[in-house]
Amino acid sequence: MSRPGPGPGHRGFVPGEKPKDTKGTLLRLLGYMKPYKVSMILVAAMTVLTAIAGNLGPRIIGFATNEIQLGWQRIQAGTGGMDLDAIGIILLLLGGIYLLNSLFVYLQSRLLVNMTQKTMYQLRRRVDEKIKTLPIGYYDSHQLGDILSRVTNDVDTVSASLQQSVTQILSSVLSVITILVMMLVISPVLTLVALLTLPLTVLLSTGVIKRSQPLFVRQQSSLGHLNGHIEEMYSGHNVIKAFGREESVLAEFDQINEERYQSSYMANYISGIIHPLSNLISNLGYAIVTVVGGLMVISGSLLVGDIQSFAQYLRNFSQPITQLSNIMNTLQSTIAAAERIFGFLDETEEEPVPDEKLQYPAERKGSVCFEHVRFGYTPDRTLIKDFNLEVKAGEMVAIVGPTGAGKTTLVNLLLRFYDVNGGRILVDGVDIADMDRIKLREYFGMVLQDTWLFHGTIRDNIRYGRVDATDGEVQRAARTSYAHNFIRTLPGGYNMVLSEDASNISQGQRQLITIARALLSNPRILILDEATSSVDTRTEVLIQKAMKTLMEGRTSFVIAHRLSTIRDADKILVLNDGDIVEVGTHDQLLAKGGFYADLYNSQFAYNNASGE
Repeated sequence: MSRPGPGPGHRGFVPGEKPKDTKGTLLRLLGYMKPYKVSMILVAAMTVLTAIAGNLGPRIIGFATNEIQLGWQRIQAGTGGMDLDAIGIILLLLGGIYLLNSLFVYLQSRLLVNMTQKTMYQLRRRVDEKIKTLPIGYYDSHQLGDILSRVTNDVDTVSASLQQSVTQILSSVLSVITILVMMLVISPVLTLVALLTLPLTVLLSTGVIKRSQPLFVRQQSSLGHLNGHIEEMYSGHNVIKAFGREESVLAEFDQINEERYQSSYMANYISGIIHPLSNLISNLGYAIVTVVGGLMVISGSLLVGDIQSFAQYLRNFSQPITQLSNIMNTLQSTIAAAERIFGFLDETEEEPVPDEKLQYPAERKGSVCFEHVRFGYTPDRTLIKDFNLEVKAGEMVAIVGPTGAGKTTLVNLLLRFYDVNGGRILVDGVDIADMDRIKLREYFGMVLQDTWLFHGTIRDNIRYGRVDATDGEVQRAARTSYAHNFIRTLPGGYNMVLSEDASNISQGQRQLITIARALLSNPRILILDEATSSVDTRTEVLIQKAMKTLMEGRTSFVIAHRLSTIRDADKILVLNDGDIVEVGTHDQLLAKGGFYADLYNSQFAYNNASGE
C-alpha cells in the first residue's frame, strides 16, 4: 500500500502568509546566542567604542578648520598668525582616533563572525537532530524540496542576516545618539531645524516595512516551493521525457518561477523605495540647514568649522536611520526564514518509550505476532481493521495481494515507522511499543526493490550494515551474496566509489550489494521486497540464490510480486483492502480455488501470453 502524499501539514508556498509571532521568533533566535554571552558583551563594547570613535572625527576636523579660520583672522588683523602646533596636535589626535576605530572594527568583526558561525553550527546541528527524530509520516506528507529549503536556504539566510545585522542595529542606534549629542553641542537651533524632517522619514520607513513584511514571507515560501518542484523534476526526468511532458513541466515551472519573481520583485522593490525617499528628505533638510547655518556664520554666532562639522553630522545622521530601515527589511527575511526553521523544529517527534517501560526479549529468536491490529494513515480512514497473525521463528511468510492491499503498511508497522491505532505487535513475546525504536530495528534487515546506496566506496556501502565490520567480514558477506565476483572486476574493486545515485553500476549489482549489506548486519528478521523484475535472467538467478542464502535460519517477510517465487513459503498471507482474506501454503491456497488462486492463475496466464 502506498503511503499518503502531501496532506494538510504541507508547508509549501502560501500566498500572503504572515509571521505568526515576529517578536517571539526573534527572541527565540537570539536565545541560540546565549551560550556566547561573553562574546556578545565584547561585541557590544566594540560596537559602542566604534560608534563613539567614528563620530568624533567630524568634530575634531571642525576644530582644525576653526583654528585655521581664527589664524587667518589674526593674520588679517595683524595680531598674530597660524598656530601650526595646535593644528598639528588636532590632526595627530584625529589620526589616533581613526586608528583606534579601525582596531575596534576589526575586533568587532572577528568576534561577531566567530559567534555567529558557532550559533549557526548549533542551529544546523539541531536541525540535523530533528531530521532523525521526525516520524516517517512527516516526510510522507511534506514536499522534499521544501524541507531541504528550510534546512539549507533558510538557515543560510538567518546566518547571513545575523552576521550583518546584529552589530549594525546597535551601531546605528548609537550613531544616531552620538551624532545628535554632537549636533546639540554645536548648535541647538540648527539641530531643531534638522530634526523637522525626522518624523517624515520615520513614518515613511514604518509604512514601507509594514507593506513589505508579508512579501518577504512569500519570497521565502515560494523559494521552498520552487526547490521542491526542481527536485521532483530532476529525480523524475526520465519519466518526464518518456511521456513527453516537457512542455507541461516547463509551464508549471514558469508559473512557480513567475510567482517567485513577483514576490521577490515586489518585496525588494517596496523595501528599496526607502533609500531614495530618505535621501530626498535628507537632502531637503541639508539644504535648509546650510542656508540657516550660513546666516549664523555671517552673524558671528558660529564659526566655519562648526558649520562644517554640523553639515557632516547632518549628512551622517540620515545614514544610520536609513541603515536601520534597510536592516529592518533584512530582518523581515530573517524572521520569515527563522519561522520556517522553527516550524520544522517544532514538528511532533517520535515519542520515546519511557525508561521505566522499556522491555526487550531475553533471547533474540525472531518470532512475530500481530494481535487485533488496527491502523489507518488518517483518523477518518481505517485500512487495517482486525489483523491477527502468528509467525514462528525461522518461518518464511509471503505477503501477496493487489496494489493497495496493505503489504507495505505491514512493514511500516513492524518497524514502527508508524504506530498501530489499536491492538499490538509482539517480537519474541515483547510488545514493540515497549521497545526503543533503534533497538527494535536492530532485529531487522531490509532488501527492498528500490535500492539505496550512498556516494562512497562499495566497501563502505556494504559496511553500512555493521560499521565495525572488518574488511574480511565485508568480503565474506559479498561472497555469500554472490557479489564478490563482479566487485573484483570493477575499477578499484571494493574501493570503487559509487556515484550519488549509484548509476555507475547496474540495477542487479546494486541489489546484490544491498543483500550483502543486510547479510553483514546479521538480523533475526528479514523484510524482502522482490527485486528481480528489472534485471536480466542470469542476475535474477544470482539474486534469488543470494536471497535464499540470506533467509536461512531467519524469519522472513517477503512482499511477493511474482507468485511463482513463493511456492516454498511456510505461510502465504493474502491481503485485500487491509484484511487477511486467505492464509495457507501455496498448494493449500491453490486447492482452495479462492482469491489467491485467481491471482496466481491470472499471472500465470499473463506470463504465458507474454512469452515468459
